[in-house]
Amino acid sequence: MSPLPVAFSPGRSPPPALRNETDHVEPPHPSVMPDFSLLHLESDMQQASWQKDLARAIRRPRDLLRRLQLRPHDVPELSPQSDTHFSLLVPVSFVERMRSGDARDPLLRQVLPLASENEVVPGFLADAVDDAGARKAPGLLQKYPGRALLIAAGSCAVHCRYCFRRSYPYTREPRRIADWEPALTEIGNDSSISEVILSGGDPLMLSDSRLSELCTRLAEISHVERLRIHTRLPIVLPSRVTPKLLRLFIGTRPQVVVVVHANHANEIQADCRTALQTIVQRGLPVLNQAVLLRHVNDSVDALKSLCLALVNIGVIPYYLHQLDRVEGAVEFDVDTKRGTALMHRLREQLPGYAVPRYVSETPGEQSKKPIT
Repeated sequence: MSPLPVAFSPGRSPPPALRNETDHVEPPHPSVMPDFSLLHLESDMQQASWQKDLARAIRRPRDLLRRLQLRPHDVPELSPQSDTHFSLLVPVSFVERMRSGDARDPLLRQVLPLASENEVVPGFLADAVDDAGARKAPGLLQKYPGRALLIAAGSCAVHCRYCFRRSYPYTREPRRIADWEPALTEIGNDSSISEVILSGGDPLMLSDSRLSELCTRLAEISHVERLRIHTRLPIVLPSRVTPKLLRLFIGTRPQVVVVVHANHANEIQADCRTALQTIVQRGLPVLNQAVLLRHVNDSVDALKSLCLALVNIGVIPYYLHQLDRVEGAVEFDVDTKRGTALMHRLREQLPGYAVPRYVSETPGEQSKKPIT
């Protein structure tokens, strides 16, 4: 059977096909992942379902508008280059949570290409957070003490228009497990690194077999105590959250922390809500990072609803990020004065554990910078 298509970030050629989910997985040493043999219990159909859902994702703006009963003139600011410049990609599950006939739907605004993306705006950069300056080895970034980040995959299941890595040079990064050796050696030689973050792209775009190889190699480094998984797939492609994937995370030696990314309460519905509850119920810590986005969640009501939707299923609101000023994202920029005012009002209406930290990322700093 031919491998199912996957999404690729703009500006890069497709990498060699990842192994199918039906590939045999070599079990690691039992002292590293004692329950790993259970991964063979899933049927081929269950293992491939998320890939089939990804293959059905919408890739053309006109198809997305048609599905939502909208016409191009309903969105006059639609980008004329939307089919070629940072192409649209959005799974059907996410589309089904959008409001039909509403051109201002907050989920639609996150994925629909607008003409403003093509504007050249001073202060909006291709590499807004200086990932290039933090690169220590192929696929390895380190900005903060004690933590290192691996660009585990160069593709995502959704193309968010505000993505700070929309221009990242993914073709420079590892694709095979052998290509990770320099990064793994770097981590292994630095005993101060106790936490490794799997990011991308999205690390859950890897097949379970490829992901298990990477997790197993990291688990063999004794001073790595935690693996943090930064992913949007449980939000936009909930079928990726399978029993097999959860057993992989639960069975690995380092503590796994799952950090998801939802910006609006309307995202936490239906199969997404079920997927998040499943992760929480299996005992894995789940945190949420949101970005403050104009015309998406820049109101007290929107932020409050998001925070409550999360805590009501056991997900902790972790960060509310000030927008990273990446090229093409000017449409989403919210002034920090407005953000600060929103946070003050949010604290008045929510218990402390339900209020995220409002932060920004400044290149060269030793941590995220609190804004208020």
